[in-house]
Amino acid sequence: MSLLSLSRGDLATFAAQHRSDFERWLGDLVNIPSVSVDPAHAVDVRRCADSALAILSGAPVTAVQTQLIETGGYPMVHARLSANPDWPTVTIYNHLDVQPADGDDWRTDPFQLTQHGARYIGRGATDDKGPAVTALLGALSARSAGVPLNVAFLWETEEEIGSEHFASTLQAHTELVRTDAVVVSDTIWITRGKPSSPAGLRGLLPFRLTLRTATNDLHSGITGGVVRNPLAELMQVVSACVDGTTGRVLIPGFYDEVEPLTLQEEDAFLSSGFSVEAFKRDHHVDSLRETDALEVLRRLWALPTFEVHGVVGGYTGPGVKTAIPPAAEVKLSSRLVPNMTCQKTLDRIATFIGERFPDVQVHAEPGLEPYRGQASGPLADAVRSAYRFGFGVDAVFTREGGSIGAVPSMEQILQSPVLFLGLSLPEHGYHAPNEFFDWEQAEGGIAAFAALFAELATTLRH
Repeated sequence: MSLLSLSRGDLATFAAQHRSDFERWLGDLVNIPSVSVDPAHAVDVRRCADSALAILSGAPVTAVQTQLIETGGYPMVHARLSANPDWPTVTIYNHLDVQPADGDDWRTDPFQLTQHGARYIGRGATDDKGPAVTALLGALSARSAGVPLNVAFLWETEEEIGSEHFASTLQAHTELVRTDAVVVSDTIWITRGKPSSPAGLRGLLPFRLTLRTATNDLHSGITGGVVRNPLAELMQVVSACVDGTTGRVLIPGFYDEVEPLTLQEEDAFLSSGFSVEAFKRDHHVDSLRETDALEVLRRLWALPTFEVHGVVGGYTGPGVKTAIPPAAEVKLSSRLVPNMTCQKTLDRIATFIGERFPDVQVHAEPGLEPYRGQASGPLADAVRSAYRFGFGVDAVFTREGGSIGAVPSMEQILQSPVLFLGLSLPEHGYHAPNEFFDWEQAEGGIAAFAALFAELATTLRH
């Protein structure tokens, strides 16, 4: 099946005819608060998986096999459109769990899909329920055009909490989910109108530092100046690890595995459509540590980090309570780049802290390894062609600053290449109030996925 067999006009017509399906399915998913991090929403996460199973089971195709896969945590949903053994299989990965929607900044109910013109507003609309429904319609359009490809869907519900059970479940169901390639649709372009696909993901190492120096609060007048203050000491620990002004990590060897960018990578980064001013506007920040565009992108995509997320301990009510707390905790994380590993980085951090601050305890949380993707070869060319077909613009291969825990697991366990065809935009508001997806991205995405399936039907046969 040649890409030329697909008509962009016919696919636009298909999208228009199925827009009501898109809106109904997206509403079915967004209206369920599938907040995986909150145990109070455990029933909702499972309801969302059931709703997804119903959507896939009811897909208007002649052959669809669906299954809810138990994981030991929250379930995964698997479905396969067609099952012709002579055709290659491509699996589309998305996740259905979402971040919490706390705070007073939402202008609409975050768990009631609201449409304003071509915008679909609600938690999970762009991360990652809108792209999931878009990929499904892309598969249905390819199926209606006779593309000889088996398309499978793997939708998980633990991505926002680190995909804790994903790898073990994949190992247990390898035969069911076997595939020739995986396409992930959970990444963000740099700007509207300029498709970008990541050729790498940063990993994530979350950890905590704790220190206890007493058994109870102490009066700062009676004991201050003599007793230890765990909050002050942990602040000193953090300052020894990272320069808070520049972000430079001060731990010896921390950057040893970092590879410099090639000239081709620098050109791709600068061709991505990135704007420092647009970045500041999209993320609602007034100032940055760096203002040179290439250096900003290098820090976002190609360098590791050391971030402070929270401090626990002491009095946090109105005014000042003059007590010295008995214990304190700092919550931190490091984003890792390819060649780094969670264990080696944790050992490096723990050794540095242990030698200088022996009373401080380092507690590791479940981490995610970095991932190196591909920006050349037939599969990367298929992604380029798909974006060009769907959006009329050449795509660039950049990197992604965030992490997707399932990606390295799928490549290693399924022994299949992983590609990325993301559709989200910075202004869509990943994890932010008033998150939305829009029809322009959905319509182009339906065509792009259909074209990708046509390309892969040929490429994976060779």
